[in-house]
Amino acid sequence: MLISSVWLLFICFVTAVSAAPPHQLTFASDDGAPHPTLERGVGHFSEWSACVKEWFLSDVKAGRASNWTIVLGNEAGDLDSLAAAFSYAYHVGHVNPSRPTIGLLQTPFDALDLRPENQLTLNNIKMTTGHQDLLTIDELPIPAEELASQVRGIVLVDHPLPLPAWEGATVLSLFDHHADRGSSPDAHPRVFERVASCSTLVGRQMLDELEALPAGEYHVPHELLELLLSAIAIDSGGLQSRITTPTDHFVASRLYKRSNWSNESFYDKMLEVAKTLKAAKKDLDHLSVRDLLRRDWKGGIVQTRKGLPDVHLGFASIPYSLSRLIQITPEQSVSDFFAIERNWTSEIEADITLALLGYKVKVEGEPPTLNDSETRKSADQNYLEENELMMYEQESGEQSRVVGDHDMEASEEMRRKVKERQIVLVVRADHRISEAEADSLFKHVSRALDESEILLAKRWEHSKQLGHRQMVWTHRVATGGRKLVRPIVESALTTWQLEKDMPSQRQGHQSHMP
Repeated sequence: MLISSVWLLFICFVTAVSAAPPHQLTFASDDGAPHPTLERGVGHFSEWSACVKEWFLSDVKAGRASNWTIVLGNEAGDLDSLAAAFSYAYHVGHVNPSRPTIGLLQTPFDALDLRPENQLTLNNIKMTTGHQDLLTIDELPIPAEELASQVRGIVLVDHPLPLPAWEGATVLSLFDHHADRGSSPDAHPRVFERVASCSTLVGRQMLDELEALPAGEYHVPHELLELLLSAIAIDSGGLQSRITTPTDHFVASRLYKRSNWSNESFYDKMLEVAKTLKAAKKDLDHLSVRDLLRRDWKGGIVQTRKGLPDVHLGFASIPYSLSRLIQITPEQSVSDFFAIERNWTSEIEADITLALLGYKVKVEGEPPTLNDSETRKSADQNYLEENELMMYEQESGEQSRVVGDHDMEASEEMRRKVKERQIVLVVRADHRISEAEADSLFKHVSRALDESEILLAKRWEHSKQLGHRQMVWTHRVATGGRKLVRPIVESALTTWQLEKDMPSQRQGHQSHMP
């Protein structure tokens, strides 16, 4: 194992040699002007990531991709996906260096800093500024669809099935903490388990295999351990949130003992990390509406009934109200917001999009409880938002508290705030569906949201200001984020059919995949 690690480091050393001074990199912009000098990451994990990235890109350009494995998470690029992908890539590449492995962010390079909690974590583990040592989807030398058929295979983390671009690849392994959709039955290991963070599952697999290596353990850099711990901390509210499981506690404690944090109190440190990252996550006031729409975006192709086109469905999650988003548009108007939304979704060729907005509002009296059995049942089935520290009131009638902040009593002001959500629906006919189909689809999905006995959503009081195939709903189901709304919408898509008196108008309409 030691010889293999030395071999890998030697290859990385050869590919990483440059004329730049130690710990400094200078990058040129498109017009040739140099950017300010960036700080090269220090530590084993950053050096490994940078040189494996250069090695991979060199092999792909030279037509030598067939031996590579790519580990990738979901396209939202949250901290959990990032940590799980790059940590597991490091692990696989060290267990079997003859089969090189790299982590990939399915997020464009210019979108990486839209998540301040990611940026803070990467700074904490001493990665290169500007994310030059991370591989992003738009840095691939060839399209993902083409690369998928060339590589040895892919490993999926924090996502239950490959996106359309990667459907041509062999799924070697799969780790996810959401519902099992039956994808990739031959993957091994294939792990679906309800835990707070996918990094918990990846961390457990790594440690189990590491400790069982017959030739002894490879070197695990403390930065990698702290990356995984940071993802678990923010997803579990410092191991205090309602969705945290005994597995999260146990795996985190195993990782913690190996980390540079081990001389500090385990639970105090995890809670401190969670609070720090949560505060960073909320620092979004500098972002534009377009940036907010794409910073937490998840989409994909959904199959509909036979004879109807499949559709590209996408969800954006934003912690602001629609009125707040309207205020930060250049013209501060409803039409301006939807113009920005239209430009973004047209760019990615989406057919039906939903922006899920969440914010707090003050109300008279106590916040509503989550005691309703149907609401709880649905929330359990579709799982709770991974990164959300929800306000709830215990069934016993005890005082409300913020899950994750177990050491703080809820203030009088907080007890008078409730989580309110909005759903912004837009259907477009630019890409795969005709005007008649778009009208029918909008009507069908709108009816599903109107009639949902889980959401009990009300149409926005300013709906008359909305344009064609646009609608907004408001509801107060605290767990009513993407994990709850998406199944409602996808169910509507799979049952969608054109009304008998509505012509399909598909003559001459050319649909295409993104």
